[in-house]
Amino acid sequence: MAPMTTTAQHIAIAGAGLVGSLAAIYLRKRSYAVTVFERRADMRSSQYTGGRSINLALSNRGIRALTEVGLAHELKRIAIPMHGRMMHDVHGNLSYQPYGKEGQYINSISRSALNIALMNEAERLGVRFLFEQRIENVNLATTELELGNEGAISGRTAFDIIIGADGAFSAVRDAFRISDRFDYQQFYIEHGYKELSIPAGAGGAFQLEKNALHIWPRESFMLIALPNPDGSFTLTLFFPFEGDVSFEALKTKAEVQAFFEKTFPDAFALMPHLPEEFAQNPLSSLITIKCYPWVKNKTLLLGDAAHAIVPFYGQGMNAGFEDCRVLNELLDTFHDDWAIALPHFQQLRKPDADAIAQLALDNFIEMRDLVGDADFLLRKKIEARLHELFPDKWIPLYSMVTFYDNIRYSEAYSKGRQQKKIMDEIMKKPGIENTWPSLDFQSIVNQL
Repeated sequence: MAPMTTTAQHIAIAGAGLVGSLAAIYLRKRSYAVTVFERRADMRSSQYTGGRSINLALSNRGIRALTEVGLAHELKRIAIPMHGRMMHDVHGNLSYQPYGKEGQYINSISRSALNIALMNEAERLGVRFLFEQRIENVNLATTELELGNEGAISGRTAFDIIIGADGAFSAVRDAFRISDRFDYQQFYIEHGYKELSIPAGAGGAFQLEKNALHIWPRESFMLIALPNPDGSFTLTLFFPFEGDVSFEALKTKAEVQAFFEKTFPDAFALMPHLPEEFAQNPLSSLITIKCYPWVKNKTLLLGDAAHAIVPFYGQGMNAGFEDCRVLNELLDTFHDDWAIALPHFQQLRKPDADAIAQLALDNFIEMRDLVGDADFLLRKKIEARLHELFPDKWIPLYSMVTFYDNIRYSEAYSKGRQQKKIMDEIMKKPGIENTWPSLDFQSIVNQL
């Protein structure tokens, strides 16, 4: 592949979601002609229905990319800072755990509002969006897209580069899957999710603490809530599909109400629309996808198309945005020579994608089982003290992933495993719950 100059080079992006729209902005700013193909209708039109409205947690990695394209300030204005986790036990008692140091927080933001802002900016820059265009086939050898509309093939077009940013069930990746020497793995967890809500109180008041991510941990399942600017909360129930306590077991409105009243009493008291929402809102599955390579000739997989993960670290979108930023940096480094930039991109990002996929799975266990556990909270307290005393040497795993965008996911994962080993030994000390303030913190850090 010969080096490309940006003038008159045409890039096709499959998927007008968050990652596809951000990639389009980055590439248009490099003066490429960019066309985005999306199989759904335009979400900005009044006819649009469907899609996921689940809230997202925007953190430093995502903000860094949005800052580079000039959108961070505008988007942070429609986000709500969440400074920590608020845990709700079965009696409605609360306990709070800060996410990081003073001033560190993640942001609750509407998926659709963020997507619309990205599409509007891309269009303002000159990106062309074509909706209701289904990708029927990708010719990896000739870099051609075959498009369909309402069941009919509407045409075949060649591009200089094709980027598949079309999500976990990517049509572009399907072309990779039938090519030679392509590794692919997908696995679902036994839990699904359903979105519910708590409406705003009188005058738009928040009925729960506004600046927190709320969690109702119940060992094998959990309920979470993220705040919205109108005073409401978007709730997500992560729950087994099958079993004695499962979506399958809750068949009637009466069973749903009885279960919530017993299991999440304080949330239930604030959910007047629970029976209707539980019956009407879709039940969705949770998938992890790993594959490699992400590059075939002049076609690249990006975001969930390359590395879909479960949502329990709040990093799916942030990882996809980081993909866009890293790709842009490599195009800077290699002067838009895609033949060099693309192999570097996949070699650099694959270990990070694998690391955050594992961290997300691990964090589900932490959120549903451990966040209300006294030993777990003590462990976090000790780690916070270590970070306070030695801020550059001991950074808690959650902080490395969420607040330190200069630390790669793979590096955070490796350091986190080392820290866990050290902390496991500390937590075995007799009477640690009383003696922890007098620990030799220097010697603990020296073990790293």
